[in-house]
Amino acid sequence: MPTISSLLVANRGEIARRIFRTASRMGIRTVAVYSEPDRLSPHVGEADLSVAIGGSAAAESYLRGDAIIEAARRAGADAIHPGYGFLSENASFAEAVVDAGLVFIGPTPDNIRAMGGKIEAKRIAVAAGMPTLPSAVIEGDDPTAWLSAAVAVGYPVLIKATAGGGGRGMRIVESGSSLTDDVRGARREAASSFGDGTVFIERYLPTARHIEIQVFGDTHGNVVHLHERECSIQRRHQKIIEEAPSPAVSPELRARIGATAVSLARSIGYVGAGTVELLLDGSRGGEEFFFLEMNTRLQVEHPVTECITGTDLVRWQIQVANGEPLPLTQTQIELRGHAIEVRLYAEDPANDFLPTFGTLHHYDRGPVVGVRHDDGVASGSVVSTFYDPMLSKVIAHAPTRVEAIGLLRSGLSQMAIHGVVTNRDYLTGVLGENDFVAGRTDTSYVEMHPDLLVTTHPVGTTRAHIIAATIVGSLQRRTCDRRWSFAPAGWRNLRSQAHRISYEAGAQLVDVSYEWTSERALTVTVDGQPHAVGIVMHDRIDASADLVALDIDRLTERFVVRIRESQSWINSTGGQTALVEVARFPLSAVGAAAAGPTAPVPGRVVQVSVAAGDRVEAGQVLAVMEAMKMEHRIEAASAATVVEVLCAVGDQVDAHQLLVVLEAR
Repeated sequence: MPTISSLLVANRGEIARRIFRTASRMGIRTVAVYSEPDRLSPHVGEADLSVAIGGSAAAESYLRGDAIIEAARRAGADAIHPGYGFLSENASFAEAVVDAGLVFIGPTPDNIRAMGGKIEAKRIAVAAGMPTLPSAVIEGDDPTAWLSAAVAVGYPVLIKATAGGGGRGMRIVESGSSLTDDVRGARREAASSFGDGTVFIERYLPTARHIEIQVFGDTHGNVVHLHERECSIQRRHQKIIEEAPSPAVSPELRARIGATAVSLARSIGYVGAGTVELLLDGSRGGEEFFFLEMNTRLQVEHPVTECITGTDLVRWQIQVANGEPLPLTQTQIELRGHAIEVRLYAEDPANDFLPTFGTLHHYDRGPVVGVRHDDGVASGSVVSTFYDPMLSKVIAHAPTRVEAIGLLRSGLSQMAIHGVVTNRDYLTGVLGENDFVAGRTDTSYVEMHPDLLVTTHPVGTTRAHIIAATIVGSLQRRTCDRRWSFAPAGWRNLRSQAHRISYEAGAQLVDVSYEWTSERALTVTVDGQPHAVGIVMHDRIDASADLVALDIDRLTERFVVRIRESQSWINSTGGQTALVEVARFPLSAVGAAAAGPTAPVPGRVVQVSVAAGDRVEAGQVLAVMEAMKMEHRIEAASAATVVEVLCAVGDQVDAHQLLVVLEAR
């Protein structure tokens, strides 16, 4: 088999950059593909060569196998790595790559067919001796048949897409009242994300742990596992924190589930990287597990496995694709310390984890040494509505779990992320929460800890950040004042009243006043509490950022302050605060509240459920939008009559656009 010399990655963002990093170290030329919104994405600039494949939505770009294979031909690539998501578990694409004379870096098409379809995978798992949960395929378009199947499986049930993963096409259903709408929604989401709308239902265990085993096979018949990962903390059935090893898995259980996973992989002659996903039933002593599915690809959370085993799984993938045997035997794979990964998203946890979008004005990994960042963005990157809003994976590895938690929390909190709302503060909150620190986590963790959804910085940190923003803003205004820039800060010919300013800090309005007592000292009053402040050091970092060291009430701390129009972002060792300066003379409010529900984000309308004249009740679905690979239900807030429908299926709508006009009744 010829050695791979040029590799095209059929993906985007952080996974493309991750694969490029290893390929470049192996002396392999790298090729990127990109859609129109990704033209300036960091992954495009890091590849040796890049090829435009057009389109904006995934279906028009990264899901077009023909365009990707043609791009490989044009670039002279001899292999294609699919990453994860998109076409990574598409057997037809893998087959087309091989038929085109290229190397597909992943399992064989037969492996993908066997395990990529979750129903067939469960049948194979049963034959291999793995326990499974009751399930049934949802076939046809008869809701009565769907209801009968759900009753046979037993509520609560989980609707799942047979293709793909990442929480797409999944719904928890407690009773038959919502089953029909949930099946239809799951089918649409699955078809949009994976090109296959087939779904099935499975018994749902509300208090289980999500455990997975990394397996690897080669073309010489060798199969090993690289221990387990714990992935129980999820929102919308998508993992947001992963760790290895699991704090709930004993050495005996680890050996048992590892051997079972290897046996399953060996039964189908598995080649390459794969993950066997399991549920560990917390209601049965934590030792009983059930097979969920096998992902026939590299996982998002593979870095924690690399950390605890000292391996590079992308290198392993390329070596196996080159026909080489696995680098290590089972007995040579050690377990070293503990690793934790968080997924940093552009989303608002306090608003039901709704995705956010916009431009990342500034993105900095921060000063903490020993933290790994697998990111897909940089300063100036645009978070669009077309793709998953994950910005980065942040990973810490340490000798113990306690040390890994501390290192990750410190590294995460000291990142600078300006321009979009993220889940960073939520993640740091979880890392410091008692149940998480004690290892008491299951798949209901997010729902059982609603207090973490609201960002709460220590009062002292927020107050110090407000003081820093106030001082830097004052100094910048003085510098920009062409008439009085020569005068010391705060200089007055005659004593006058204190300067006043107000900020919005999240949902809180903060009033600030300040008086300069000398060129480098002042009194700053925040919400009625005065503070003596001295400027120890002040430096301009770049055109938009200042580094300032302040003595606040005899405690000295350093801050980086970036001001962009009315917005300020302040970073210190205590974390980050975003402030919006309230206009001193606000314009009169114009217009009234919309007469109906509006679009929460820009997106495409995929369903309209009402017509003019319909009477609707509170919570009734009026329309469904798709944005960032998610569906968003537009619901009536109260009983009303539909006056007018302002959208149709297929329409692209803007954020806050009125979709349905309602009249209260």
